[in-house]
Amino acid sequence: MIYNFRTMKNKLFVFPILLIVAIVIGIDFDARNNEDRLIATFSIEGKDLHYYVPNEAESSTTHLLPRNYILLGKSYVGFKEAIGFKESRGRYQTVNPYGYLGKYQFSESTLKMMGFNNIENFLKNTKQQEAAFAAYVSFNKWVLRNDIDRFVGETIGGVEVTESGLLAAAHLAGPGNVKKYLRSNGSRDASDANGASVRYYLKKFSGYDTSRIPASEKPQRF
Repeated sequence: MIYNFRTMKNKLFVFPILLIVAIVIGIDFDARNNEDRLIATFSIEGKDLHYYVPNEAESSTTHLLPRNYILLGKSYVGFKEAIGFKESRGRYQTVNPYGYLGKYQFSESTLKMMGFNNIENFLKNTKQQEAAFAAYVSFNKWVLRNDIDRFVGETIGGVEVTESGLLAAAHLAGPGNVKKYLRSNGSRDASDANGASVRYYLKKFSGYDTSRIPASEKPQRF
């Protein structure tokens, strides 16, 4: 039998390549199976997921490159995240030395007024905290509805009054103290234990779009 040397040489060259291809395909198949198994078992149930995205005003104080974060601007989400960051740096389980709770630093009396009676569960439940914030802002907007109509666009204490500024100030000091500030032309200015005042909140949180928030005497929590 006569063998063609060139044919044998080609076969010897092809066989290793086929073997390598088969090994690569096998490895890729195993990797895909492992990936599918990992995806099938992945769950976020019970995990405390939250985030903070800086708004435009705060972006200049961060060390992040522009491509690494999203600007929320003056949207409603920007409004609530800005308040959450100011109150607790966006941490849901924060309890300050004065007993104020959660990302938005509610007092126990305010929470109970809105029907949140289980404080321990409230600290662990991010959905309840977001619901409490939305409900309280909605309630404050109802309490301040006449003041919003009357004072928005006016300048008091050197600060232009905006709806979002009023709602933020009410979150800080309560709507009653906001009314006193407005009707005294800024002379009766309440402040918290850290020195933050109604005027400060009016200025810091001015100009956000809070039009989507309904004014309700009995806002739904969920």
